[in-house]
Amino acid sequence: MDTFVQNLMQDFGVAGIAFLMFLENIFPPIPSEIIMPLAGYQAATGQHSLVAVIVAGTIGSILGILPWYYLGLWFGEERIVKLADRFGRWITMNAEDVESADRWFRRYGLWAVLFGRLIPTVRTLISIPAGLARMPMATFLFFSAIGTLIWTTGLALAGYLLASQYELVDQYIGPVSNAVIAIVVVIYLYRVVTFKPSRRKVDLKAGDEPR
Repeated sequence: MDTFVQNLMQDFGVAGIAFLMFLENIFPPIPSEIIMPLAGYQAATGQHSLVAVIVAGTIGSILGILPWYYLGLWFGEERIVKLADRFGRWITMNAEDVESADRWFRRYGLWAVLFGRLIPTVRTLISIPAGLARMPMATFLFFSAIGTLIWTTGLALAGYLLASQYELVDQYIGPVSNAVIAIVVVIYLYRVVTFKPSRRKVDLKAGDEPR
């Protein structure tokens, strides 16, 4: 898997880094914990500028969270809840999960967006309640950019600083990355099989519009 990531970066440069980080947020086939350290290593070997690597990773990641923000903004909580009730088995998320994320966001607000970008799995999903709450786009992008920049910088610097020992590290990255992906797939299949639909029913009052 790390060979695929390296080849894409070598073929398309920093644009390949941005594209991988975009995909990582839309559908995470490759975690950022693999993408950015490899990009940092390439920067250390002179293939890219470290600044360019960090900027590309940050931009790609931010572009990847926008669809989730607009999902919350355009669909509204009631429609998303209905989608969760209908397709919850395949996205392993039910109505209560959506409402819980919304409540968590409303409680912590801006801090949820900023620090949520530093927490695996939460990094992407925090965008949905931000859209549901109709957080202004400028505010959402500003705080998301800060959190994303911290995340991508830390991972890129890890790869950059380990460059002198990367040949040793590289012996483990491939098997470890494949193992991580395999575990993610197994967990997903387990959640699909054991998924329990929400018993909650969405009752809209006459004349009410989804938020």
